[in-house]
Amino acid sequence: MFGWHGTVWRRSVLLALLCIALAAITASDELHAALLEVITASGNVIVNHPMQGALLFTLLAAVSAMLAFVSIAIVVPVAVYVWGAPFSMLLLWLGWILGGAVAYGIARYLGRPVVNWLTTNAALHRVERRIRPGTPFRFILLFQLGLPSEIPGYILGLAKYPFGKFMLGLALAELPYTIATVYLGAGFVSARGGMVLAIGLLVALLSVGAFYLLRRYWRDPGFGGSG
Repeated sequence: MFGWHGTVWRRSVLLALLCIALAAITASDELHAALLEVITASGNVIVNHPMQGALLFTLLAAVSAMLAFVSIAIVVPVAVYVWGAPFSMLLLWLGWILGGAVAYGIARYLGRPVVNWLTTNAALHRVERRIRPGTPFRFILLFQLGLPSEIPGYILGLAKYPFGKFMLGLALAELPYTIATVYLGAGFVSARGGMVLAIGLLVALLSVGAFYLLRRYWRDPGFGGSG
């Protein structure tokens, strides 16, 4: 479906392998302790510069929502160590929403040449032709749940999908991934390997399930209609 079948599966497999590696690390007292020392040292820097640390973390989350090659996951355990899970979730969620909104604005107001410079995926144009401002919200929500976060903002901006609906879908779609990412980091910090594996599996299932449900709806003639 629209060229991202392999992308979704690769992302899910990589997530599963990452969670297996993290769970294996938590099973090794020495290796886990060594990484906790790194997390503690990084956390102390943030503690000494709390405002700058929170701003930098939020900006990194925003950039990771815009560019496929940037990932925030590596610094989430540090955030959890310093701020705890609830505040880390808030910063990560806001950062991902900000990044999605910027991607939408770039596509809508700067146009295709800038989007092509940021991402070269030819499937963007095929999907853009199918999505209209009146495309039903349930499809847009699935679209945002099932595809990597850097893709929907550009496509929906190019399609001039209503900004309010886009933001609502973005906030809802990013919420489960935000919760899962932070608790995955918390599981690693607290050396709960089973929790890390369980969360990784749930996230992979959510992503793949949403993608295949979207693929089914994509064949619906009403996909590009209003509603």
